[in-house]
Amino acid sequence: MASNALCLPAATAAPERPRGRRLPRLRILLPLLWICLVALLAVGAPWLPLPSSADMDFANFESGPSAAHWLGTDLDGRDILSRAVHGAQVSLVVSLGAPAIGLVAGTPLGLLASYYDGWLRTGILALLDAMLAFPSLVFALGLTVVLGPSVQNVTLALGIMSIPAFARIARANALPLLGREFVLAARTAGASDTDILLREILPNMLMPLLTYALTMMSVMIVAEGSLSFLGVGVPPPTPSWGGMIAEGREALERVPHVSLIPAAIMFLTVLSLNLLGDALRQKHAGRAGGLA
Repeated sequence: MASNALCLPAATAAPERPRGRRLPRLRILLPLLWICLVALLAVGAPWLPLPSSADMDFANFESGPSAAHWLGTDLDGRDILSRAVHGAQVSLVVSLGAPAIGLVAGTPLGLLASYYDGWLRTGILALLDAMLAFPSLVFALGLTVVLGPSVQNVTLALGIMSIPAFARIARANALPLLGREFVLAARTAGASDTDILLREILPNMLMPLLTYALTMMSVMIVAEGSLSFLGVGVPPPTPSWGGMIAEGREALERVPHVSLIPAAIMFLTVLSLNLLGDALRQKHAGRAGGLA
């Protein structure tokens, strides 16, 4: 009886959950929650109980966070929270539209440059090298100056700027697939080049492209902020994070929160996108390694 009693605690003891698993979960959960919050605020901005981003409260200009203005006001008395939420709309449009342009235009170029040889490959690679050799920021500045500063033109300029990067990513992922068994089997069965590219190669390289697109979203947010900071991005009175940072730089020593708050919001958004992109990349690499 004594031996059975001694065995009971060991039999009923619950296994401890390793604490090391909590950190990877938080590294994905917290960035995902932040991105969802920013997206929800951007989409729901017209229906939120916020003051207009253009209304000026002259009695509380350059004020810090308070009950009336949760994140304070800028140099002209405009509510920083309202302007940050409406600025998220600009960042959301640019961060989704510009990588979409690069993905749609760059992926076919990368596929063609990997599948075909001769003058077609040489011409595509020469075009991509020429686009990469031209300074990206100078190109975006020139295009927005010529077309005029607007959200659409900024998105177009940054999208064209991202085409060579997507094309090279597509070509790098397509080249190893050309010698795989399913491609050889399709070619032996008499499948056309279009069927091989669209049905055999493209589906097997979508995940790396989407992972890179997620990383490029953070790059586009920073690029749009840089253009707005230089005064050639989204024109006023439309708020943008880069424009808010630029407006507060004149009084950085007196009221640092005017620039630091939008800078912190941009930092957290870019960091969250990078962490999600790294997590998705590691997950895809683990699956690829397991299949190999």
